[in-house]
Amino acid sequence: MSSKVLVIDDSGLVRRNMRRILNGAGYDVVEAQDGMAALEAYFSEKPDVVLLDLVMNGMYGLDVLKKLRELDADARVVVVSADIQTPSRDLARDLGALGFLNKPADDADVLGAVAAALKGSRAWN
Repeated sequence: MSSKVLVIDDSGLVRRNMRRILNGAGYDVVEAQDGMAALEAYFSEKPDVVLLDLVMNGMYGLDVLKKLRELDADARVVVVSADIQTPSRDLARDLGALGFLNKPADDADVLGAVAAALKGSRAWN
């Protein structure tokens, strides 16, 4: 059985690119375009790993991360964002993210971060 990855990003282009990378490596992919849809998808689809954008309409990614971790302390989340500010990275780490990738993330970095998250390891770029 292949692992399932939930990709949360308001950009359809980013979601399609992540789907291409992850499907190519044998992962099942579920998508959500905003925070509320992400929370619903997390609990209905039960993904093994979440790839989470920070800047989205409605609910900011760090709020999604905080909510996921409150509701499931074992949630494995990797942040993938164009927000490269150190405070955002630090806050994501403090909230329990297992990794942080800068956009645009290349295929090897995405697959490496997902593999590390599946093991429960931190992968910070």
